[in-house]
Amino acid sequence: MKGVVLAGGLGSRLKPLTKVTNKHLLPVYDQPMIYYPIQTLINAGIDDIMIVTGGNSAGDFLKLLGNGKDFGLKHLNYTYQEGEGGIADALSLVEHFADEQPICVVLGDNIIEGNVTQAAKDFRHQGRGAKILLKQVHDPQRFGVPELDGKRVVQIEEKPNDPKSDFAVIGIYFYDASVFEVIKTLEPSERGELEITDVNNHYINRGEMTWNELDGWWTDAGTFESLLHATNLVAKTGANNAEVKSATASE
Repeated sequence: MKGVVLAGGLGSRLKPLTKVTNKHLLPVYDQPMIYYPIQTLINAGIDDIMIVTGGNSAGDFLKLLGNGKDFGLKHLNYTYQEGEGGIADALSLVEHFADEQPICVVLGDNIIEGNVTQAAKDFRHQGRGAKILLKQVHDPQRFGVPELDGKRVVQIEEKPNDPKSDFAVIGIYFYDASVFEVIKTLEPSERGELEITDVNNHYINRGEMTWNELDGWWTDAGTFESLLHATNLVAKTGANNAEVKSATASE
C-alpha cells in the first residue's frame, strides 16, 4: 500500500499567515503540521509516500522534508497541484505513483491522537473497494456525514443541515486502484471542485465501502480556532500514539 498526503490549497481561512507560507508548514505545537499526517502513514507501515502540494511555497516542502530522512524514510515523492481543484483533483495527480496499488490518503491538516494501523490491516484484508474512518462529533453539520444502516454506509452528505448521524467522515481514506477511474467520471461541484464525497458515494453505490471508527481524538487545523485546538491537544496528550478500534464495518 502506498501513502498520499494532500497538502495543496491556498489556506485562505488562515490568512494572513498563509500569505507567506503554505498552511501545512505552520506549527502545531512543536512540529510543522505536515509532520503529523506523514507519521500517521509511517505508523501504519506505509513508507512509500507522495506529498501533493501547491501554491507559492511548494519548494519549502523539499527544504523541510528532503527525502524523509528525519522520518527514517529512504525517499519521499512530490507532485504539484495547480490552483484549487478540490481534494479529488489533487488525488488524481498520484495515479502514476500509485501504480495500480491500493492507497491511503491523509489530508495534510488532519491530526489524530491514535493511529490507523488496524484500519490499514483491515483494508489490506478487504482487498478491493474503499474504507473511510469515522468519528463521533458534537457538530456533524460542519463535515461530511454518513447515513448508516447498521454496519452499512447508505450515503454521505456534505455539511448537511439535518445530519443523518452524529459521525463525521475524517480526512483519512483508503482506496483501491479503481479510484482514478472514478475521479475521471466526476463533474465539478457548485464550488467548481471535484469532491471527495462524490468519490466515496460512488464506492457506496457499488457496495464496496466499509468503515472503521477512530479511537482517540481527531481534529483538523484549517482555521485559527482548530489550529489552536490542535496545538493544545498535542501539547496535552501527544499525537499518533494510540490504537484504532477494530473494524466496525463488515466486508
